Amino acid sequence: MLTTIRRAEYAELIVLFFIQGAALGMWFVPLSAVLDAHGLTQIKSYAFAASAVAAFISPLVFGAMADRHASPVKVLRWLSVATAVALAVASTAIRVGASPWLVLALIQLQALCSSPTWSIASTIVFARLEDAKKEFGPIRAMATIGWGSGCLLVSALGADHSTLAGYGASAVWLLVSACTFFLPALATPPSVENLTWAQRFGLDALTLLRERDHRVVFLTTALFTIPLAGFYPYAPPHLRDLGLVHVSAWMSLGQITEIVAMFALGVLLVRWRLKWIFACGLGFGVVRFALSALDTRAGLLAGVVLHGCSFTLVLITAQIYLNQRVDPAWRARAQALMSLMNGGVGSLIGYLGVGGWFAACTRNGRTAWPVFWSGLSVAVALVLAFFLIAYRGRAAGLGGRPLAGGAGR
Repeated sequence: MLTTIRRAEYAELIVLFFIQGAALGMWFVPLSAVLDAHGLTQIKSYAFAASAVAAFISPLVFGAMADRHASPVKVLRWLSVATAVALAVASTAIRVGASPWLVLALIQLQALCSSPTWSIASTIVFARLEDAKKEFGPIRAMATIGWGSGCLLVSALGADHSTLAGYGASAVWLLVSACTFFLPALATPPSVENLTWAQRFGLDALTLLRERDHRVVFLTTALFTIPLAGFYPYAPPHLRDLGLVHVSAWMSLGQITEIVAMFALGVLLVRWRLKWIFACGLGFGVVRFALSALDTRAGLLAGVVLHGCSFTLVLITAQIYLNQRVDPAWRARAQALMSLMNGGVGSLIGYLGVGGWFAACTRNGRTAWPVFWSGLSVAVALVLAFFLIAYRGRAAGLGGRPLAGGAGR
């Protein structure tokens, strides 16, 4: 593996994903508990939806910038600084008891800054790999380890319900920015003249949806993220209802199987058809929510653990699919379009829709957890049925190329 790029470069990519994963986890996982603790429960669904709203705007705009105007490394550097500042201001507003709508506006600003960073970081990493099918999984696993480490740090500091989690995440985002100074330089894209507004905003990436399998993969991951949106906002309160404290640490159990799945992904992509990797991930999603519906500690924790397998086999496989099937000149926009479909369309519908479903399952302050999680399990089962019917596994069309080995089928 290490023969494809210099060991130092490989280490730099690992550190980038580890630190960025920690920064994301330290804010996103405890956010639900922090808002509850500061009397902001009424904006919780909107706060989680802020990342979805941002995903409609930021990823394509900054993805197009990284493809056409500026080095992806520089784009990531300044977005990380902006995210750190916005996150610190939002945490301060929560701590001092500012208006809920001001807090929500600041959370939205933070989301606009952070939303493009993951797809751009992935583009940087993919650009340095010779065989992404074998190499991306282990590197991506370091982001999951970072995410879990960030969650454990939050719990160790007793900050599961404190704005200290936000301040810590802000500091880690500054480390992400510092890390970019040590990354391998990527050439600034050549200037392109006479761009249309659609091209400047990255909307030309929508032409990738003309190819059937691309379209099915984009739609499958977007539909999958709708029920997935119920995991982080509502698993923590269910854990508390069952008497489990330090919810950030308990939620990090999902990262254990996520790491295992990522290290196994290289082997699976060579030996299995892509169709069955996706199907297994979606199947784990069905079982994960069904176990949570048992309304027992063992069932809910088993569901948390299975989250990692489901997440990896669907969403990380989709990233690798795009890197292999889409022309290099389109890759930043393709990854950005994936962010828009998943973090935008899917998550926005998910956070608002699942929030409404949660309200329908709650009466007099008590939630019918078996009904709530069973509904999400059925939703993932429908996504699985759609994918099995619609996906063909044929050669790539627009701007694409066939995958090597088993992953191309």
